[in-house]
Amino acid sequence: MTESSKTPLLDGIASPRDLRALPKEVLPQLCGELRRELIDIVSVTGGHLGSSLGVVELSVALHYVFNTPDDRLIWDVGHQAYIHKLLTGRRDRMRTLRQGGGLSGFTKRSESEYDPFGAAHSSTSISAGCGFAVARDLKGDKNKVVAVIGDGSMSAGMAYEAMNNAGAADTPLIVILNDNDMSIAPPVGALSAHLSRLVSSRSYRDVRRLAKRLALKLPRPLAVAARRFEEYARGLFTGGTLFEELGFYYVGPIDGHNLEHLIPVLENVRDMQTGPILVHVVTQKGKGYAPAEASADKYHGVTKFNVLTGEMKKPKTNLPSYTSVFADALIAEAKADPRIVAVTAAMPAGTGLDRFANEFPARCFDVGIAEQHAVTFAAGMAAEGLKPFCAIYSSFLQRAYDQVMHDVALQNLPVRFAIDRAGLVGADGATHAGSFDVTYLSTLPNMVVMAAADEVELMHMVSTQAHYDENPTAVRYPRGEGVGLDRPFIGTPLEIGKGRIVCEGTSIAILSLGTRLAPALDAAEKLSAYGLSTTVADARFAKPLDHDLIRRLAKEHELLITVEENAVGGFAAHVLQFLAQEGLLDGGLKVRPMTLPDKFQNHDTPERQYIEAGLDSSGIVHTALAALGRSKDAAAVTRFG
Repeated sequence: MTESSKTPLLDGIASPRDLRALPKEVLPQLCGELRRELIDIVSVTGGHLGSSLGVVELSVALHYVFNTPDDRLIWDVGHQAYIHKLLTGRRDRMRTLRQGGGLSGFTKRSESEYDPFGAAHSSTSISAGCGFAVARDLKGDKNKVVAVIGDGSMSAGMAYEAMNNAGAADTPLIVILNDNDMSIAPPVGALSAHLSRLVSSRSYRDVRRLAKRLALKLPRPLAVAARRFEEYARGLFTGGTLFEELGFYYVGPIDGHNLEHLIPVLENVRDMQTGPILVHVVTQKGKGYAPAEASADKYHGVTKFNVLTGEMKKPKTNLPSYTSVFADALIAEAKADPRIVAVTAAMPAGTGLDRFANEFPARCFDVGIAEQHAVTFAAGMAAEGLKPFCAIYSSFLQRAYDQVMHDVALQNLPVRFAIDRAGLVGADGATHAGSFDVTYLSTLPNMVVMAAADEVELMHMVSTQAHYDENPTAVRYPRGEGVGLDRPFIGTPLEIGKGRIVCEGTSIAILSLGTRLAPALDAAEKLSAYGLSTTVADARFAKPLDHDLIRRLAKEHELLITVEENAVGGFAAHVLQFLAQEGLLDGGLKVRPMTLPDKFQNHDTPERQYIEAGLDSSGIVHTALAALGRSKDAAAVTRFG
């Protein structure tokens, strides 16, 4: 059997227009082909498998019923959209998923006209959909707007803010709630499907509108009672009272894997001319692939894996990940201090707090996709004398910046932020890169901001946080593995605001913040071949700065280079301000700040991303030579060396 003959229906689909030409009877076969194709692709590329397997039928039904791309289909947490990509002309590029120059792992406006709105973080689809719907109305267009939210996204307050607005606006908007892990749905089946078709049908809606008009003619007490009885009856049999209170017409729950139930309901809501509608669809993460069904969390995001066994290919290195080092360090501190608690926003495995929860189940709190709440929740515990560690990815913490400022920094509450995925993150690209946390945290009074250069330094910084109660603290560390240093059982607290000299030189000083220390040391060795002696220092703290260290480096060297895995406006900006205020730039000192470039870098391997950013060892050597006027030597430095 040839490869193409395994997917005869899928082979004929170049766009949703081809899908809509198929008879309904063959759509289950197509769904089977899509599942096989998806599993085969992600086994090679890695990526978000479980979520996309769960929406195979839903993706097919949406493109079958709605006239995309004219009808706008907006996906929340875009990693649900792999099947959507397969159906919208991107199948031939799917094996480039999450690779340099290839397809994004999320929806992306520049990638396809079928991606009207980019999404990688969660809970944005209803807000965007409301904007699309209002814009449509103002332009006088008639297209449909469909927002697909789910995969835990309904735990975020932004979703309810959007629903409140959409319900008040009363403009036509269809929201599909993909309920795959929230356990808010009553059992689904034939009765549920029948009720969903009934309440979405024109006849039911006509009867309901007639009943409302008649109620207006009844005495007020009877009218109120009738309305409450109707709402109670619908809530009793179908659920959805909360969504109705927010102004949405609720339909569901319905089995999201049964096309015979799903398509008629979607056709009914497509033809409604009323205000906002919510269709509650129940799906199973990992549907159709036994290993993913058995372990939805493990197969949410996967590395390359063996399709037959489900076994994921382990990295070649035996080095510990920074995430696991953080978990070990925090567990060790928590064993010695019962006041230590941990908070995560729906990422227990991603932050290592699943291991903490196994050790201390009563002291670990997963608040769902609700970073704003997580930060203020931690602030409340800190105000009562606990020692909360709030573990959130760098790019996710951006969503809670107001809370970090008002509820933590302004009140000087000692919340401990553990910022995972700092710096560039490889395949997840710009949406998940931790490019800004040094900037947005260091600008706040009272904050102490640290960056770990290696896994041992991370342990010391976690210990510093555990023992320091004067101010809020943050430690940032990257995705990936450490450098292989022997680790102590428990860290040693550092002196606040003090860096360290790692190697001594006389001509050039490199002041590194974070895990660019290793390339900085490599650059120092390369520079010795040019007769240049280099001091390398680890700043450790972005705030407060080590003023004594910076003065020494400025006075004893011709050139000072700062290196950080952060955007313009971070560590280097604070160093330059200090140098200017101290008059240390007046004597001819050359200063070259090295930061991430002022752009959103596309997904690639982390190694190539850092080369592109110029933050590899050769980039540092090039910067040093160019600053010293050795342009010929600088030009000869390979950027891939």
